[in-house]
Amino acid sequence: MKRRSTRSAFTALAGIVGIAALAATLMSSSHREAPLIADDPLADNTDVYAFRSPTNPDKVVLIANYIPGQLPDGGPNYYHFGENIRYEIHIDNNTATPGDDVVYRWTFTRTNQDPTTFFNIRLGKENLKTTYTLERIKGGTTQTIVTNGIVPPYNVGPRSITSPVGLGAPSYESLMQQAVMTASTGERVFAGPVDDPFFVDAGGIFDLGDNPRTTGSRPQDLLRYKNVHTLALEVDISTLQKDGKSASQAANILDGDFVIGVWASASRRQMRVLNGDGTETHSGNWVQVSRLGMPLTNEAVIPIGYKDKWNSMTPYQDLAAVSTYGNFFYNPELALYMDDTKFGPAIPALAKLRIQRNSLGAFGFGNGQDGLYPLKGTAAVAGTALDDAIAGNILLPGPGKPRSVDLYPIFNTGVPNLRPYQLATGKLGNPLAAGKPFINNFLPNGGDMLRLNMAVPVTQRNSPDFSSEGLLWTAVLGLTDSRFNTNSNLQFIPNMDGFPNGRRLEDDVTRIELQAVSGIVLSVLGLYYDDFQPSRMQSVMERNVATQASIAGYTFVGAFNGHTYYKSTAKQAWAEARFIAQQNGGYLATISSQAENDFLFNNAAKDPSVPVGFFDRGTWIGLNDAAVEGTFVWENGEAVSYTNWLAGEPNNYPPGEDYVEMLPWGNGQWADYFNGDGITPKLLNVLTYQTGINRNDTTLRSTFPFEQIPWSGTYNWNCNDMSQLAPTAGPRDGITMRVRGPNSPSSLGLATPDAMMTAMPNPFTNRTHITYHIASSSMVQIAVSDAQGRMLSMLVNAKQEAGTYNLDWDAGNAAKGFYFITIVKDGQVKQTVRVLKG
Repeated sequence: MKRRSTRSAFTALAGIVGIAALAATLMSSSHREAPLIADDPLADNTDVYAFRSPTNPDKVVLIANYIPGQLPDGGPNYYHFGENIRYEIHIDNNTATPGDDVVYRWTFTRTNQDPTTFFNIRLGKENLKTTYTLERIKGGTTQTIVTNGIVPPYNVGPRSITSPVGLGAPSYESLMQQAVMTASTGERVFAGPVDDPFFVDAGGIFDLGDNPRTTGSRPQDLLRYKNVHTLALEVDISTLQKDGKSASQAANILDGDFVIGVWASASRRQMRVLNGDGTETHSGNWVQVSRLGMPLTNEAVIPIGYKDKWNSMTPYQDLAAVSTYGNFFYNPELALYMDDTKFGPAIPALAKLRIQRNSLGAFGFGNGQDGLYPLKGTAAVAGTALDDAIAGNILLPGPGKPRSVDLYPIFNTGVPNLRPYQLATGKLGNPLAAGKPFINNFLPNGGDMLRLNMAVPVTQRNSPDFSSEGLLWTAVLGLTDSRFNTNSNLQFIPNMDGFPNGRRLEDDVTRIELQAVSGIVLSVLGLYYDDFQPSRMQSVMERNVATQASIAGYTFVGAFNGHTYYKSTAKQAWAEARFIAQQNGGYLATISSQAENDFLFNNAAKDPSVPVGFFDRGTWIGLNDAAVEGTFVWENGEAVSYTNWLAGEPNNYPPGEDYVEMLPWGNGQWADYFNGDGITPKLLNVLTYQTGINRNDTTLRSTFPFEQIPWSGTYNWNCNDMSQLAPTAGPRDGITMRVRGPNSPSSLGLATPDAMMTAMPNPFTNRTHITYHIASSSMVQIAVSDAQGRMLSMLVNAKQEAGTYNLDWDAGNAAKGFYFITIVKDGQVKQTVRVLKG
């Protein structure tokens, strides 16, 4: 261990950064989000989902939900799709063609089979029985692909559904399966009521941002035990890909030719006439009244005075209206409540979420600050997505628009697989350098859409790596997991298929978006929170010219073999030193001989005032192993032909020592040292933030349409059920392959796994409680490992009988960060649970 005069910075994670994602605020997705549509629930589009099918990955599932907040017992008429409304799912797949490339359009018809009764269902007949026609518009041609489509009845109750005096069906599940139609063009289609899969504590959020609640009341899911009407499609990828290609024909897993933009709408006729006899007439042109792409855009990004206009526009009109709507993304309102210089202190529930106002001592992202605009047009952004020759005019449009580089593109253009939108793995500390690819859903052909790259593989829902945190967890794995962080190559990292690369039913968009507003998205660029204090030392810059230059902030120390050398007058982080050197046409010093090393030691690094054994007062040189642990390279690309390590160095202890200093004592020996990885209290606060409602109120189905059957009108709700307050959904909380019965939240499930485990609380402070179940007598081991894969503790190592067991892991002496608890049964790993000590 190295002795320092400053506090040791033990790194639990290697440069966690967040996802290049997301929005400005969030409330309850798009349920009743604008004044006009709040009065027209039949046309109110609540959520849009787009993801590769977990059971048939050659297909994509598209879902648009309508009619929010349905009470299961809301009789006698219950809820039905409306007549005289066009419900549409739109797909854009080609920047060379204006507007939509594929559209699916539903229109519905209602019929009363027994108008003599007030019951919705009686004696085998259904009132307000709904059927539909589905059209597909593609290549300028409109084709009817489903006629007399079946919509299952509302789940009124068991007497109405299964008894002889009702429909006499075997179960509601059977009615739902009968309603899965196959279109003439091959798509599978479902239209009907389902459990609303979205979850949010809207009551807390709308109470002036009290999320999680601080007033003493318990969080409550706005949509708990509520239904919604869904339009679901399962479509061949080749149908949606612009050239008709299947996923197997993609050039790689981030092939940009497989990006689609998805949005949904509802339209009504211009004229509605009440005839005075209980009937009405509709006429005139169709007018769009509801629109939805990314979740929460019109809910809370767009102010109330602009919401109705927004609902009338298509995404293809957004860019032309950027002077009106752009600032709602550049300077989002919710950011004001996460900024201590604005209204942050007045919103205690959001205290964990704070905005970078002085990232790296240079860049401010609070509302009204300039963000990365000072770099516009400089050599620093040449060749990156921020270059005006690529997308700089969109991403760096002007001063005073700080979130143009992170929040704006994910809504309006998608994110390209270009610098700087790559993970920090392999970036060597330079936030604008090339890193590890993890997203490419760039489709700058309109505005607010849900963009999905269909080439990205599926993360299986039973995978230990599956997470409802979507691309945020992809970033964590890509930066901390040895399966992914040893190189900057393109490879599949679990949850690359998660929000905001499309949106899966499990994805916790509320939490992800709040974290994004707080600046986790910026950490993808290495733009850390304001409490980040990197290791700072002076550095030596080398230039491949023999002529001495005058460089601000540097002192000329001499020339050697035709090169000139300069020492910084101020202390710098390694990444900062490297960046400044490059800006001045140089690089951090590269040493290829003993003579060159002696020259630099005697002229730049030597300091007799520093006691032997102090490592925090050396001088940075250009050697590092940030890309691959143990493989040292010079940052200018020269081959390593000479080294001068101190005995026992390099030792990467504590973990994260990726950069090399020349020591000020001895004979110019080298040691590895840490640059600082951005894991600060403020970042940990953001990572451990919870909204209070962390999962849906029931399971999901194992088959299309994946949404659960609707709650029965006679279901007895358990108001004391607190399962939704549990930590964010983990690997076994995704699609759990079961169907809820008529009056039970979990009947007809699969067999219990032979070993399963939970850990709560998670995140935790000092101790987490582990509950595990084994189905048969077996040899059980439960071990705790750190983020580097080193086992810290064996909690269980014994033969145990079938049953449920409890134990605690006391982590009081462990550093803050992520840990992994693994259960092994008879020599086979059954489950790994990640936990976070905050």
